[in-house]
Amino acid sequence: MPRAKSSAPAATLNEKAALQALQGGTLEDVIRVRGARQHNLKDIDLTIPRNRLVVFTGVSGSGKSSLAFDTIFAEGQRRYVESLSAYARQFLGQVDKPDVDAIEGLSPAISIDQKSTSHNPRSTVGTVTEIQDYLRLLFGRAGEPHCPECDRSIRPMSIDEMVDQILTLPEGTRYQLLAPVVRGKKGTHVKLLGGLVAEGFARVRINGEVRELADNIELDKNHAHHIDVVVDRLIARDGIQERLTDSLRTALKRGDGLALVEVVPKAGEELPPGVEQERLYSENFACPVHGAVMEELSPRLFSFNSPYGACADCHGIGHLRKFTPERVIPDPSLPVYAAVAPWAEKDNAYYFSLLYSVGEAFGFEIKTPWNQLTAEQQRVLLHGSAEPIAIQADSRYRKSQTYVRPFEGILPILERQLRDASGEAIRQKLEKYLELVPCASCHGLRLKPEALAVRVGPFRIHELTSTSVGESLRRIEQLMGVGESEGSRSPAECPPDPDRRSGAAGDPHAPEVPAGCGP
Repeated sequence: MPRAKSSAPAATLNEKAALQALQGGTLEDVIRVRGARQHNLKDIDLTIPRNRLVVFTGVSGSGKSSLAFDTIFAEGQRRYVESLSAYARQFLGQVDKPDVDAIEGLSPAISIDQKSTSHNPRSTVGTVTEIQDYLRLLFGRAGEPHCPECDRSIRPMSIDEMVDQILTLPEGTRYQLLAPVVRGKKGTHVKLLGGLVAEGFARVRINGEVRELADNIELDKNHAHHIDVVVDRLIARDGIQERLTDSLRTALKRGDGLALVEVVPKAGEELPPGVEQERLYSENFACPVHGAVMEELSPRLFSFNSPYGACADCHGIGHLRKFTPERVIPDPSLPVYAAVAPWAEKDNAYYFSLLYSVGEAFGFEIKTPWNQLTAEQQRVLLHGSAEPIAIQADSRYRKSQTYVRPFEGILPILERQLRDASGEAIRQKLEKYLELVPCASCHGLRLKPEALAVRVGPFRIHELTSTSVGESLRRIEQLMGVGESEGSRSPAECPPDPDRRSGAAGDPHAPEVPAGCGP
């Protein structure tokens, strides 16, 4: 009978006691193989300790792979696939049962080849096992929205509160009220557009572009569209409260409780300081302090593979390729003019004068070693200055120019150069200084702030998906009975599969999930 060997020195092991422990161990401690006859195995019986590193050794052809891969792994994989829904199994195919009498205490198994393999950055344990689908359903049905800014439970806003907030716009601000009527739906929407004309509306905003309803609007039926009705166009001034209230009431009615306020500056003008380009108002959920608005909760809000739930910056990946100080300044002992690696590789006249101008404004010489600058001077060089400075731009291709404006910063300049690069050679040079870093917006959690702020009981969705399977199961069990309020279902009433799936992924004795139980 093959023996599971340990890499520990023999002197440190009491082999007799270890064998007795294996023979009398429970299924939580051991894996028992009985009557293994796969390929060249000769009716092998074997007891293997769990939660240990076990090595099978032997000469070529002795049955190591037949036991490890074709018997133990194959049976663990087969049992796991049988626990999945019928929908998932159709993509995985049928796994044959190995030639073995019984294997007890076996968890779902994975096999790792000794070679590199492709990796989908959007796949997680939660998505592959479908646990994520049931958690999305749980949070979409029983979640309680909170403000992403202050973490207070958000509530519906009244029309008076909305009007008061809109009236705080600076005098003279041009804006329009819109009613969202279509959100990411495919089709030509001919009937809807015709109905809006009959209701007396003159304009709509389709995919961000304002168009006249009197025109012949033809939409691609195979593309998803966003359509907002332009209810009114106003200028912030005294005496418009009554008109604003009436128009807002119309927008909320036509938008099923939602209304958009879009600020529309004149050509060449910028937004007033502190004013958002667009703000969503809701009769359903809104933070009274920060104005954070939540649309009606739905499972897609908690999917990082959907544009409705994914972080806007990393698009649900959780990380970005960014220029980092460590890559851009690989040798901090060099002087400032030579320390910026991407700029040291090319004609340095323009960048030399740029760095010289920043040094003049912030009190350092460009021959000073980078690591001898103050933290504030390094910050200004890397990320830019808020206040305008006199910048002299020298170039061998044109006359020297001096202008006054904030310094953009080394890292933002590199990002702009990469974004605007027209040639592959320039792009390849810049990409050498990129590094994979966690997304600064979602901190690697993949979802937008509104989704991460929703709670079921004390937990947010990432507090269930970023832990071990066992800890996630324990937390889900705590939620039974939480959230029983009028108009919502408690987790106890939602499909019980999240904990079943968690059990199937971590407990060899968890009951199988019936076929066909899907989201």
